[in-house]
Amino acid sequence: MPDSDLNAFFERLATPQLLTQILLTVVAVLAALTVGHFARAACRRGGYAQRDTWQARVVQGAALGVAPFAAMVALLAGRSALRLAGPAAELLDIALQFGAALLLIRIGLYLLTLALGRPAWLLRREYSLTFVLWIVVSFSLLGWLGFVETSLDAVDLIPGTARFTVWALLKGLVIVTVFVLFSSLLSRTLERRVMKLDELAMSTRLGITKFTYFFLITLGVMIGINAAGVDLTALTVLTGAVGIGLGFGLQSIASNFVSGFVLLMDKSIKPGDVISFTGMTGTSTENFGWVQELRGRYVVVRDRDGVETLVPNQNLITSPVINWSYSDRKVRLKLPVRISYSNDPEQALAVLLQAAQCNPRVLRDPEPVSRLMHFSDHGIDLELRFWIADPQNGVNNVRSDVNRAIWKQFKAADIVIPVAQREVRLVTTRGGGT
Repeated sequence: MPDSDLNAFFERLATPQLLTQILLTVVAVLAALTVGHFARAACRRGGYAQRDTWQARVVQGAALGVAPFAAMVALLAGRSALRLAGPAAELLDIALQFGAALLLIRIGLYLLTLALGRPAWLLRREYSLTFVLWIVVSFSLLGWLGFVETSLDAVDLIPGTARFTVWALLKGLVIVTVFVLFSSLLSRTLERRVMKLDELAMSTRLGITKFTYFFLITLGVMIGINAAGVDLTALTVLTGAVGIGLGFGLQSIASNFVSGFVLLMDKSIKPGDVISFTGMTGTSTENFGWVQELRGRYVVVRDRDGVETLVPNQNLITSPVINWSYSDRKVRLKLPVRISYSNDPEQALAVLLQAAQCNPRVLRDPEPVSRLMHFSDHGIDLELRFWIADPQNGVNNVRSDVNRAIWKQFKAADIVIPVAQREVRLVTTRGGGT
């Protein structure tokens, strides 16, 4: 910049009109930061961030937009005061445009976050995306975007006959991101509608939503790449390499995705089912869990301790799984009991039936039964068998309640549960040895 132009710039900067506009802009920014801070604090104190009602969403959106709105109000007041005094307010007009752009971007990103179901990745990057979009819009308002585009388009990333510049890369990334976000928003909308169709089975609804999601995302990526000006036929080598990668390095991931669609189609595992795995501890009545979600790669299983285990879909296809609620939720439990030979087994069998009937979760049809299993070395082995219809509410708690009732009624009826004992006899020989 020549010295004359530089001197003219500083002379214009030192004029009272421009200094006044700069001061008013700084005051508006400080006012916006102060109002925004108090608005966020009030939102946290009111607990609106933890609520999921439409009133809370409106308050959260208002807290996000109150800072740029306060800046615009302060700028409008300063602009009106300057206009009454006579001088122009070009700087305040530009600042007003910046404030309006920031307000629209904040509200637009917040609405997009709500439409996508508040994904964690978007919440973490909300401020970064807001800043980047605001800078781009600001450059466009100042007329600098054309200069930036020309400068970035001059940088060729792949020297040769085909030009691939930094500007083409950034434009492609933006276009693909927009198409992916639109595809995700559309798939979420279809998912909400499909999940409300009660006439379809839950597994069918999940299968439709998962297939639609992956199909639309893939379609959005391909359309975005094509809209960015990339020739899709040039990706033939890339798709071949991806196919080889799926065959070797990504074999397990691909198998889990395919297994997930198989589970959705054959309805062998559904959300709400009670399952356990054979060959593992607690196959009979312990360490079972409830299927919470069916994901593309894994199944979320929640146990009685509140621990959520992510089981790969392939394990559910290739390993034996006990589904306690596959066709019928009724489950039969067996309680072994041993009594002494000095007690009447018929009386003990009747007491066992009375203990089972005291629990409201024990079904009356089929009714509980008691059996004399065999005569052991230390007593008579009996067994109480009964059915429950709600294993999802726990199995061991029913066993515990019935066992406590058996103990109380055995004590009242003087029925003895023997303790295993061994007799050791010492034989004295004539020589005094043993």
